Amino acid sequence: MPPATTAKPPKPKSVRKRPGKALANAAAAKAAAKRRKRDGLTPQEVEAIFFRFHQVDPEPKGELESVNAYTLLVAVALSAQATDVGVNKATRPLFKVADTPAKMLALGEEGLIGHIRTIGLYRNKAKNVIALSQRLIDAYGGEVPADREALETLPGVGRKTANVVLNIAFGVPTIAVDTHLFRVANRTGLAPGKTPLAVELGLEKVVPDPYRLHAHHWLILHGRYVCKAAKPLCQRCIIRDICRFEDKTAA
Repeated sequence: MPPATTAKPPKPKSVRKRPGKALANAAAAKAAAKRRKRDGLTPQEVEAIFFRFHQVDPEPKGELESVNAYTLLVAVALSAQATDVGVNKATRPLFKVADTPAKMLALGEEGLIGHIRTIGLYRNKAKNVIALSQRLIDAYGGEVPADREALETLPGVGRKTANVVLNIAFGVPTIAVDTHLFRVANRTGLAPGKTPLAVELGLEKVVPDPYRLHAHHWLILHGRYVCKAAKPLCQRCIIRDICRFEDKTAA
């Protein structure tokens, strides 16, 4: 009688990989993300963003130093294409000797240049500061007007500068759009827009009233220190789960 042979176990069936399904899932997820970005933030999400900003920093402040509405106006005018740190370094000694339009005129253009030479475009800015100081004396009795249109008639003062002055000096809930805020508004989906004015008007429509006064400070500071241009620090972002930015950096 021949010896019994042990039957070999059947080979396990090979599992066929389906790369097409993984690709389809990734494509679907990407399409959903694009659709979510296109649809924009819901009012509840916008509320949540500013609630979180408020929880972390209830009273945000601008980083330009000033002692009154006039010096704030000058500081903001000098800050174009310059850093707040650099402007503050120049204006600390300046504002000790020229904190009113009359004192600035007494200092003169060359005297002013001596204080702000370290700031970019200092010659043109000095001309504008002297000219706006003269205009304030001639048209407004040396006082800074609490009116956007009036502010924008001053040499070197545009809409952004006017909005900053109105917000900080006079408590008007304006939204000043700089490069940081412009980036954050577009990345997050808060107020996508191709121009600063489009972003400003978009934010005015969606920011809840209780947060309007400080909205631009929160967004500027968030863009300056977290949502940076080259490499955003998404791992530190308190609104990461709401933000519509597709290329978030890894934790």
